[in-house]
Amino acid sequence: MAGPAVVSQVRRLRPQTDMTAVLAALPDAVLLVAPDNSIVYVNPAAETFFAAGAPVLCGAQVTELVPEDSPVAAILAQVRRSGASVSEEEVAIENPRIGAHIVTLQAAPVSDIGNTIILSIHERSIAHKIDRQLVHRGAARSVTAMAAMLAHEVKNPLSGIRGAAQLLEGSVSSAKDRELTRLICDEADRIVKLVDRMEVFSDARPIERQAVNIHQVLEHVRLVAQNGFARHVKFDENYDPSLPPVLGNRDQLVQVFLNLVKNAAEAVPEQGGEIVISTAYRHGIRMAIPGSEARLKLPLVVGIQDNGAGIPEDIRAHLFDPFVTSKINGTGLGLALVAKIIGDHGGVIEFDSQPRRTIFRVMLPIDEGGEQG
Repeated sequence: MAGPAVVSQVRRLRPQTDMTAVLAALPDAVLLVAPDNSIVYVNPAAETFFAAGAPVLCGAQVTELVPEDSPVAAILAQVRRSGASVSEEEVAIENPRIGAHIVTLQAAPVSDIGNTIILSIHERSIAHKIDRQLVHRGAARSVTAMAAMLAHEVKNPLSGIRGAAQLLEGSVSSAKDRELTRLICDEADRIVKLVDRMEVFSDARPIERQAVNIHQVLEHVRLVAQNGFARHVKFDENYDPSLPPVLGNRDQLVQVFLNLVKNAAEAVPEQGGEIVISTAYRHGIRMAIPGSEARLKLPLVVGIQDNGAGIPEDIRAHLFDPFVTSKINGTGLGLALVAKIIGDHGGVIEFDSQPRRTIFRVMLPIDEGGEQG
């Protein structure tokens, strides 16, 4: 807890004073932190950010709000050592109450108030989220056009090639020649399957929606993963049990999270691989539903986090584009399809990646009893 002198000084700050009036008006969360890392003041934006009132936050340790290994504690220590302001971008702040946020932190010493530190938290802008989602939708549209072209220009000739190879297979005598004709057939089949996968993108029909229990979806995905491709992975679940249903298509949501979990399982090390699946409720942005004038709130957040090596820097900007992959035998269509499905739901998908911690976050609309506004 903060010392009596610090508390006394902070108590003299009243909302009607210039300083606290300014802090209260700021859209960014602001905390005043005592030398022992206890919180002695929060503005209303901080109460909203941490989903708790000032009586709960004031007196609490910073490490009660963020993990002990969070950069927040290191930033506070750096300010105390240097006596100068410190700013750091792309910092993850996460706990079960508020979910996961990527923020910019700014910390500065306030020597006049008991050597406290003023800490401001600036969350990445909604405009940035919308811009990224529009890019994802654009990538899906580019695959749609390519799928239509390939279906017409590639599948028909492949059918002829495969038929000719089958005829040859019946007329050749040597095992080596039959092996080559079989190879032609197999490769033609593989390309047709790839084109068939791409044709999914050209389906522009509105999806069938209903109330979906997201935890049942995630439990199904986990069971499939643990009994198949993710046998070597430890799963941790961090769920908010009070979440309302998602307004969406169950089968498509299963496809989305199976894809994300499969990518995570392939990224983690063979020994000590771990995937964390989390859900949280937070006040999100509003996005339009494709093919409709309705706009949905997106307060439900699902996180898929792994402890793999991270996404290579050179593909991050285009990760949801078609044919972009870091896998040796990958097609680069999985995440493009994920982006399309989430876009069809009117949702948002984003990611943050660093070594030993990559997380994909999917923001989804909740079912509001058919009332969309």
